[in-house]
Amino acid sequence: MSEIYSVAMHQIVKKFGSVIANDHVDFRAKPGEIHALLGENGAGKSTMMCMLSGVYRPTSGEILIQGQQARIRSPKDAMKLGVGMVFQNFRLVQNLTAAENIVLGEASSFWRGPNWMKRKQEEIEALANRFGLGFPVDRPIWQLSVGEQQRVEIVKTLYRGADLIILDEPTSVLTPGEAEQLFETLFQMKADGKTVILTTHKLKEVMASSDRISVMRKGKLTHTIDKSDTNERELARLMVGKELAPPKPLASRPAGKPLLVVDQLDVFADHGRRALNQLQLTVHTGEIVGIAGVAGNGQSELAEVLTGLRAWRKGSITFNGKELRNGSVRDAIEAGISHVPENRMKSGLAGSLGAVDNLLFKSYRSKERSIFGFLRTGANRAWSQSLVEQFDVKTPSVDTPVRQLSGGNQQKLLFAREVHHDPLLMVAVHPTQGLDVGATEGVHRLLTQMRGEGKSVLLISEDLDEVMQLSDRILVIYNGQMVGELARGEASREQIGMYMAGVHDSGEEKAV
Repeated sequence: MSEIYSVAMHQIVKKFGSVIANDHVDFRAKPGEIHALLGENGAGKSTMMCMLSGVYRPTSGEILIQGQQARIRSPKDAMKLGVGMVFQNFRLVQNLTAAENIVLGEASSFWRGPNWMKRKQEEIEALANRFGLGFPVDRPIWQLSVGEQQRVEIVKTLYRGADLIILDEPTSVLTPGEAEQLFETLFQMKADGKTVILTTHKLKEVMASSDRISVMRKGKLTHTIDKSDTNERELARLMVGKELAPPKPLASRPAGKPLLVVDQLDVFADHGRRALNQLQLTVHTGEIVGIAGVAGNGQSELAEVLTGLRAWRKGSITFNGKELRNGSVRDAIEAGISHVPENRMKSGLAGSLGAVDNLLFKSYRSKERSIFGFLRTGANRAWSQSLVEQFDVKTPSVDTPVRQLSGGNQQKLLFAREVHHDPLLMVAVHPTQGLDVGATEGVHRLLTQMRGEGKSVLLISEDLDEVMQLSDRILVIYNGQMVGELARGEASREQIGMYMAGVHDSGEEKAV
């Protein structure tokens, strides 16, 4: 008797115009297993899962759920079959509470009756606690942390009866502690007989959590392996098609003169709370300074204030010997500060525009790019094409809307624009979030190359391995203040983690 799979996808083809995203793919996942789906950015992983969850329809091929042929034409069809997907970019209504988001669209929500919402909140709370996914069910989404919002999305799929749950890059927005809690939840789902499909680039997490692993390259599924039969190095080779060289340690070098000096800076967040509290920070020429901290401790506001996107209340910022104007993006650009934001599609790129327009955003006023107020169309296309080739951005053409590119190629395009201006300081926020091992290696190489050329990098990241590998100095931010500084080679994950929690060497919490 042949084995019944939770899902079996046979000879799946998906085309977007002339681009083949999935090329005759066969994929199977068993009941009660955690199945990791690996691949470089643009390999076709997310497209496969979007067809399984009803977001896309396959060009050809068939999908079987529990051995029965399924017609999945919408997310609603998928949910009726017990398939739910948690996307990397959450799909929640910010002004509604967590419970309201979970019951949104439910048939019974059209007739509430007395105490209806209270009963629903109790039901949702019980379900969340069963899987270790507690969060305040009565709070609006905008008041929840990123980790809590992800829990809302997972509980939403469970509440609607999903037995097959797809998680798209689930740890890319989580702290190390939150990631560990998530995997405990996945193990609980597995014990409950549910199937979990995990698309990710983080090989350590794959080896720690999955039962079987499928690898995709260039739209094809090339291997499916039991975790016990492989290792991180082999998986990386299968993903990129070649051996990756181990990272080279940074060569020690004396610090240069102070380039960026932040003095007694007070900054307030959008909702009126103090985000930075008399913050002190110095970055010297030719060094990479890593900023570690749990999300929400002022990292986003720090990046925004340095790049002119947010004004400060008190204090000063001196850059290259001159005081920056408060809240001026142009002043920051002209001073020589480049910015890779944490949300590339919200703050870095215009998704409906192509590579040419996105690359022009910071240079369209220059003589090379325009004359008498008119853009040099032919020259700009040739210039854009050369940057696309130099940074290995895979795009059908320089006019293709960037929202159609994979996350890795969007990030390469963003780096191409920011590096092209030959900045003195690069403010890089989560620069490898959601990137595969090959693209991550390229970003790390680019940042260390800038350091080697005497430029400076302020690296804001929640990936402690990345911070420890690249930084000359590591600063830890907690409640809007720098509470710890560690030199490269002296830092340990345990000590950084203590500072991140606000605990000093004495074992007492930092009072702010």
